[in-house]
Order: sequence, then structure tokens, then C-alpha cells
Amino acid sequence: MAPREQWTSKLGFILAAAGSAIGLGAIWKFPYMAGTNGGSIFVLLFIISTIAIGLPILLAEFVIGRMGQADAFTIFQRLGKNKMWPAIAWLGFAFGFIVLSFYSVVGGWILSYLARALTGQLTSQNHGELFSSITSNPIEVLLAQFVFMFLTVWIVQGGIKAGIERASRWMMPLLFIFFIILAIRSLTLEGAMEGVRFLFIPDWSLLTGSTFLLALGQAFFSLSVGVTAMMTYASYLPKDERLGQSAVSVSVLNIFISILAGLVIFPAVFALGGSPAEGPGLIFVILPAIFEQMPFGSIFMILFFILMLFATLTSAIALLEIVISTGIRTRYDRRRRASWVFGTLIFIIGFPSALSFGLMSDVSIFGGTFFDFADLITSRIGMPIGALFISLFAGFVLTNQQTIDELKVHPFIHTTWKFLVRFVVPAAIIVIFAAWIIEISL
Repeated sequence: MAPREQWTSKLGFILAAAGSAIGLGAIWKFPYMAGTNGGSIFVLLFIISTIAIGLPILLAEFVIGRMGQADAFTIFQRLGKNKMWPAIAWLGFAFGFIVLSFYSVVGGWILSYLARALTGQLTSQNHGELFSSITSNPIEVLLAQFVFMFLTVWIVQGGIKAGIERASRWMMPLLFIFFIILAIRSLTLEGAMEGVRFLFIPDWSLLTGSTFLLALGQAFFSLSVGVTAMMTYASYLPKDERLGQSAVSVSVLNIFISILAGLVIFPAVFALGGSPAEGPGLIFVILPAIFEQMPFGSIFMILFFILMLFATLTSAIALLEIVISTGIRTRYDRRRRASWVFGTLIFIIGFPSALSFGLMSDVSIFGGTFFDFADLITSRIGMPIGALFISLFAGFVLTNQQTIDELKVHPFIHTTWKFLVRFVVPAAIIVIFAAWIIEISL
């Protein structure tokens, strides 16, 4: 039997874990949520929530994963005190499968836009009509989704060292560099400071309970916790790595990229007369129009969609790794074949999501498209439930001595973290979940 791989360095692990967290949620959803929920107030609450709620859950996944040194199912089977805990792994497997099935559709859209940007086909366009024509074209969306899934599988089938770690070492630094270049260009536009003020100067009249709940939810989901992705990545860590430092690094990078995304988008939107509350249009409709008005705009447009592709790929890689790790369990020699088999199945299951804006646009599930339904059952149901049980497992099933041995931190830090994962984090998840139930029932 082939031996189980490990990360070759702490940096490789941090970059891969950060890549899992930093996807469309940080680059698209964070600016959109901030734009519609008070700007700087939302940003402040997001930062607080990431540190107080997201970081403890992330560290819980790191502790469980590194302690178990196996796939999520085997970890819960070994460490759990009854047979219910391995069900968390199957939840992560199922929801990772579903998330990637529609996430790959968005990855395909980005590839379509990148191809047009490279060939100069995004200039002098009605971008709203272009977006509709792309997403409603069944041949184009399925072909683009196939290419995106092929890239994802090709990286993951190479394993931890040759595949995931090598790709992350290239993609994440390039992502940071591209973001900084775009932020500098956006900040140099005339009128850009209005966007900066929107992002950083609080209007306390906009502070509401709803804003806090939305910021808490954004922090929770942007760190990619709840589907055992971070647990799976941490299971490849050697025992001498300090988990606390890694968790803090990933959380800080997530906050940094989210704010940097705001600095790319809001100054440009305000400077060129756009609206910060455009939702998906910020990327696919508003930003291409903005780039057209910039000197060297076609170059910046290409850079932006390359950046988006990198960000989406790093998250897709983590999602596929959940499926592969749980699917093969201890049979590591089956990674390559399993990667292609599961990747193909995910691609096929993603057909309804890909066709939700064209051939299947009339199909309604709970008032939305199949794409909306897949997003709903994972982000609003699957991930909160998974994170709740992971938090309870780390807080009540693992003994103090076990977590002390894994964390190797000052007793006060350990006691604080244990209190958070036992009581504060579960309460926050339940509040978010209950608030959503109340919202849809009214």
C-alpha cells in the first residue's frame, strides 16, 4: 500500500489552506455583502466575527485533522466515542460533492470571460446581455465547466506534494500580486477615495442586528469550515507544526484578501459611477465596463479574470480533496483513478446547475433554480450543521490533554479556545441558523 503523503513545508500548507478559504466568497461575496449592508460597519463586524467565531472553528478542524492523520471518516471513527461521529465525514463528503458541482459552473463562467478577454471580445459590449447569453448557452457552459473540472482533477490527482502544494505555491503568491496591482490601479482613479471612505469610515446609524448576523455568516463561510476541508488538509501535517500559528495565518490572509477585494472594487465602482450593490454584476457586468474606461483596461481585465480563476481553482481543489480523501480512505494508491472517477461524476451532477440559466431556467425548486437550490442546501444548511458538530466534537469529545498535546500553547489560550468551541461557537451557529429559518418563514 502506498504511504500517506505530508506537506513538505508549513508555508505550503498555509498557502493551500488559505487558497481553500479564499475563493469566490472572499473576492465576490464579501464586496457584494459589504456593498449592501453598510460598507465599513459590515467590514468591522466581519473582522470581529472572523477572529472570535471563524478562527476557533478553523483551529478545531486543524486539531482534529492533525491528531487523526487520516481521512475524515477514519478520524471520527478512531477518536469518536460512539458510531454517530463518522456521519460528519459523510456530510462533508456529500456537501463537498454538491458544492463543487455548482462551483465548477461558476469556474466555467470565469474561463469563458477569460477566453474573451484574451481574444479582445469583451470590449464594446453590452455586458448585461453578454452575461445572459453566456450563461444561457448550454454548449458553452457545459464545455467551460468540463475544462474547469479537468484542470481541478489534473492538479488533485498529482497528490499533495506534486499536485496541490505545488499549484498553491504558484497560484496564491500570484493571486496576491495581481490583487495588489489591481488595487493600486483602482485607487489611482479620480474619485476613488469615495470608495475608500465607504469601506473604512463607519456610519454607526447602519449598525443593526441583521448586519451583525450577515457579517457573522460571511466570516463563517469565507473560511471554508464545516465540510471537513480544513480537517483534511491538516491531516497531512507533521506533528511538529504549530497549529495555532497556521490557523491565525490563514484567518489573517482571508481578512486581508477580502479587504483587498474591496479596495479593487469599491474605489473603481464609485469613481466610475457604478453601484456597490450590484451583486454578481460587480464581476461579470460592472467590472468589465469599468475596465473599458481605464487606460490599459484590457490588460487589467485579463489580470482580473486570471486572478478569479486562481481563486476559484484553489477552493475547488480543496473541495475535490475532501471527496477523494474520504472516498479512498486508507487506499492511497487509488488516488489517481479516484480523482478522475469522482471528478467525472461531479461534472455530470453539475449539469442541472449549469443549465439553470438556459434550458432548465423554468425548473423551480423552493422558488429558485437548481443552481440556487444547490447553493442553499450547502451554504445555509450543510456547512452550519457540519461546523456545529465539529465544534462540539473538539470541545466535548476530545479530552483536554489531547487538545493540549496538539496545540502546544499557553494554558490560558487553550482554556479560552476550549470555552469558545464548547459554548460560544455553537451558540453563534445556532443563532445564524435560527435567524435564517425565521427569515424564510415570515
